[in-house]
Amino acid sequence: MTDQIQRFLFDDTNVRGEIVTLEQAYAEVLDRHDYPPVVNRLLGELLSAVALLTDTVKLDGTLSIEVRGQGALALLMAESNPGGELRAIARLAEDAEHPAEDDGFRELLGQGRIIITLDPTDGHRYQGIVALDQDSLAGCLETYFTQSEQLPTRLWLAADGKRAGGLLLQRLPDESQNQDADAWERSVHLADTITPEELLGLEQLEVLHRLYHDETLRVFDPKTLHFGCTCSRDRIASALLTLGQDELRQVLAEQGSIETQCHFCHTRYAFDGVEIEALLADSDQPPPVLH
Repeated sequence: MTDQIQRFLFDDTNVRGEIVTLEQAYAEVLDRHDYPPVVNRLLGELLSAVALLTDTVKLDGTLSIEVRGQGALALLMAESNPGGELRAIARLAEDAEHPAEDDGFRELLGQGRIIITLDPTDGHRYQGIVALDQDSLAGCLETYFTQSEQLPTRLWLAADGKRAGGLLLQRLPDESQNQDADAWERSVHLADTITPEELLGLEQLEVLHRLYHDETLRVFDPKTLHFGCTCSRDRIASALLTLGQDELRQVLAEQGSIETQCHFCHTRYAFDGVEIEALLADSDQPPPVLH
């Protein structure tokens, strides 16, 4: 099966893992945009990574990964939630030349940073930032886990424009269950032998068997993933209000209405003068007094 994520752990150790495969969700992201092939591949890696991280941190909310660079590729962004919804976009720099097929990660992005945002349904938003100082997206995210989570974590990511996949291994701090002192080093060493072709072409259980047939592995039920956009008329309206009433009324005077679209799914939203004035009136209302 494609478009699923599967959790596994090594019995009697403190090592756990996740493996993800994407096809339809990946295709739906690419079908909505016209990116160069090399950008399509990086988006596939990012989609795999955001799915892996969402399942790893067990967040009840939204997790996003935003890669901002100063090269030809200005932005990569992907978002995921516990419901298995994924979405992603990319943006090329306005004055950039068309990226070459063989451009590498750092060559495409140049200097920059990755911003990882955890936005729980209840609670405070958390952001972690890591520099683009590694040669791959996986390497940068491993640095994030080292700095922010302080948990040894390794990632393997791959995408070819049609399928995307990823593997994550993590050593948990609880040593009480660890009866195998070499488990972490051994599991990472074996995972290092996986090829992108195997990660994309084999079923998930085949990949795990290929790597860990001599290990005692416990595999959990997979979770289905799919493309899903969280845009809505209310969210777009809230975004419009950030422009300020003067600018909104100026656009209305020039165009008669305000039209915009979601960058992720291209759904169009239109607001006429009456709707905009109602939004502005609501935004001016004082908060209710609690007794």
